[in-house]
Amino acid sequence: MYSEMMSIDQLFHLNPKSELSLQKQIREQVVNAINRKQISLDKPLPSSRNLSKQLNVARNTVILAYDHLLNDGYLVARERSGYFVNPDVLQGQVNINATQGPSIPTSLPPSLPDWSKRLVKKPSEQKNINKPLDWKKYDYPFIYGQLDSNLFPINNWRECCRDAFSVSSIKDWTSDHFDHDDPLLIEQIHKRLLPRRGVWVDPEQILITVGAQHALYLLANLLLGNDSVMGLEDPGYVDIRNIAAQTPASLKALAVGDEGLQITDELDECDCIYVTPSHQSPTTVTMPLESRYKLLQKAADADIILIEDDYESEINYDHNPLPALKSLDKNDRVIYLSSLSKTLSPGLRMGYMVGPVELIRELRALRRLMLRHPASNNQRSVALFLARGYHDTLVRNIVHVYRERCRLVKEALDTYLPDSAQPPTYGGSSYWVKGPAYLDSRLLKDLAADAGILIEPGDIHFLSDEPPLNFFRLGFSAIVENKIDEGIKKLADIIHSMAPKNT
Repeated sequence: MYSEMMSIDQLFHLNPKSELSLQKQIREQVVNAINRKQISLDKPLPSSRNLSKQLNVARNTVILAYDHLLNDGYLVARERSGYFVNPDVLQGQVNINATQGPSIPTSLPPSLPDWSKRLVKKPSEQKNINKPLDWKKYDYPFIYGQLDSNLFPINNWRECCRDAFSVSSIKDWTSDHFDHDDPLLIEQIHKRLLPRRGVWVDPEQILITVGAQHALYLLANLLLGNDSVMGLEDPGYVDIRNIAAQTPASLKALAVGDEGLQITDELDECDCIYVTPSHQSPTTVTMPLESRYKLLQKAADADIILIEDDYESEINYDHNPLPALKSLDKNDRVIYLSSLSKTLSPGLRMGYMVGPVELIRELRALRRLMLRHPASNNQRSVALFLARGYHDTLVRNIVHVYRERCRLVKEALDTYLPDSAQPPTYGGSSYWVKGPAYLDSRLLKDLAADAGILIEPGDIHFLSDEPPLNFFRLGFSAIVENKIDEGIKKLADIIHSMAPKNT
């Protein structure tokens, strides 16, 4: 146990740079000290007067913190003696030093499990895109998949979260919904989001997921068996490749051209095909309408299931976007995926899936085994955000900003790296850049990071064991406009410096 003087000196220190208020910091530190049994049960906490002097804060700040802890049951007040730790809060904690019961040996012979033999899969050994968590510290974050926090509608989102915590809402979403989703969110997806993509389905055909990756994992578990062949765009989305690789299915690389997935007889060998027709990942090209009809006909003729990831379809600079592949499907062969990661927030992890009723029923049952359903309070907050039109306003703002950033990236690439990239066909938030033949984008990534520039090497998107190394992706969703030209100029200088010297 700490003495009272040691408790005061060592346990309570305020951080003026913390996002928490002074009162919250005091409460948090007192709670931590109580849980760690660092405050004696028979000695009072420092008086509000003494603690306020030591911490150099107003006495009312300490009084309010103590009152809050009193109401929460962490403290008890004794007349004329002050505040003491409530012994009830420590009930039920394990005391390893307890003397009751059989004695515990002071040492046990080592017998650690060999995890290298126990693990039947090692997904950590797969190649994944790794992005620095401190990307905001870089001067030129051409990082893909992150959002400019200045575009996030903080007040509108706070309003929806606050209303999701109203008494009536809390009574609703705190109940165990088993495997059901928030009806308001399903209604908004059914009546607001899907019709804009030309997709008309029944509410029973919609399932909420924890992002697109969750949807793909569910589908892979249900659809891919020992004899299955999964067709993947090449280059393509890394996560679906890694998810499919965890199944017993065979993977087949399908070529991507200037119009997206190439519709050839190679597709006939596939049972399922993952496709990104709106904005092909990572090349950004858009599949034309004629090719979409050809793909649907090929799926019907060869008995193929198509998994359409309609990501970034909202970020469209064209006033007449092409309809989703799902909207053209007359044979129930297209499973439709989408999410709010590229508009509302990637950290929210909110997506949805559309498919035949019998498939959704099995997906719902499998999801229940994993997590029952995505958090109900988050579902309600998103539903309110959609219902009040805030998402519509956000998308319009994002499109306006991204269109300008896209133009600036094009101008900079045309100036410093001419003929290296074509602008995204209809919109999106990135450029797929082809560097000189000598370029190793993996080395470029490291050299660029040293100069404060973040890029994404492109080799990881190819299925081949010997992929081309001169491609890389430039995202412009998180970088401010006045940094684009300067950042690409610096990047181009690094690329030119990597050119082999004439001998």
